[in-house]
Amino acid sequence: MEIIKYPSKEEWVSLVKRPALDVTTLFDTVRTVLDEVRQEGDVAVKRYEEKFDKVTLTDLQVSEAEIEEACELVSEELKQAIRTAKDNIEKFHASQRFTGHKVETTPGVTCWQKAVAIEKVGLYIPGGTAPLFSTVLMLAVPAHIAGCKEIVLCTPPNREGKVHPAILFAARTAGVSKIFKAGGIQAIAAMAYGTESIPKVYKIFGPGNQYVTAAKQLVSLKDVAIDMPAGPSEVEVIADETANPDFIAADFLSQAEHGADSQAILVTSAENMVSPVAEAIRRQLSALSRQEITEKALEHSRIIVLKDEQEVIDFTNMYAPEHLIIQTGNYAYIAEQIENAGSVFMGPYTPESAGDYASGTNHTLPTNGYAKAYSGVNLDSFIKKITFQEITAEGIKSLGGTIQVMAGNEQLDAHRNAVTIRLKTI
Repeated sequence: MEIIKYPSKEEWVSLVKRPALDVTTLFDTVRTVLDEVRQEGDVAVKRYEEKFDKVTLTDLQVSEAEIEEACELVSEELKQAIRTAKDNIEKFHASQRFTGHKVETTPGVTCWQKAVAIEKVGLYIPGGTAPLFSTVLMLAVPAHIAGCKEIVLCTPPNREGKVHPAILFAARTAGVSKIFKAGGIQAIAAMAYGTESIPKVYKIFGPGNQYVTAAKQLVSLKDVAIDMPAGPSEVEVIADETANPDFIAADFLSQAEHGADSQAILVTSAENMVSPVAEAIRRQLSALSRQEITEKALEHSRIIVLKDEQEVIDFTNMYAPEHLIIQTGNYAYIAEQIENAGSVFMGPYTPESAGDYASGTNHTLPTNGYAKAYSGVNLDSFIKKITFQEITAEGIKSLGGTIQVMAGNEQLDAHRNAVTIRLKTI
């Protein structure tokens, strides 16, 4: 872990760069899989499941019997935790429902919006080193609230052809329509193009490795929408001398254990926090089950000391973190100054893991600086807004001249005539 003290603002440009892989180098490999799934459907999906996930599948869809059996394997303790998280996620996202109203922009001209759910959405849930059943809730719950008619979930099976029971229980609890055993590029391709078993969807959500990220980018060019550009997970902690070093270390490590390419940074103007935090990280690291992965992530993590609070705020808005934890005496003031962040965790008793699991906010967030322009997943991610306008005879008389002048100046005669021909009848 690198410790950087009082860098110049010119150096900030390099400090905000992430250890992200350029997925364009993978595009040739990804295109091959995408093309084969588009042309061959289920056959290609099964072939790549055998190649990449080392499993031979007869059926891609998880059966009702498999779901029932899996739910019996989940402990009552975990079931209750999943239900509690689901309830909180539901409350927060239900509060985001759109309430449109009609606006008379000019006498006789009325405009309004209507929110309509995306009919078919696809959720990708990685297998990998941990079963991300929490992501099922984060994606399926708002999709269900939005009113999506078909919620399709793809996730890689294990080598016995089974999907992790907690993923299946979370999917059942959150209202997923269909679950399929498919991972990686082939899963993204199947949802983008449709196969004999897996429906084509209109928008794909969910995290994944660099191959999944590349696949989502490619299919989004013309075939299907995606949630957002994705990269390795990251956290920034802002702390002052009032912060608890053990809390900071715990938050650092909870981010680093996501994956070897994750990044955690501490930004502070209190230089005396550096040694206590570094020592707490070393002490807590030894107790982790994913120590090797966490150590690799710490290799590109940093503690950055800046000269004052304003520099800390300015650097943070330049970095635009996915997760931002503020552990300072005046955390509410600092939070008000933040313009670029995916999700903000305020105060000493608000760990990132609360948002990852059960506070109610969504953990599918923009990474790699995309928080400067993108929001995290929310209810609006699953809807589209249609605009309506209704114009009376009075309205077209009032507005018609404006339209004619503008159309004429853009040399669009047919546009102008569409108004003129109506005005002649009034």
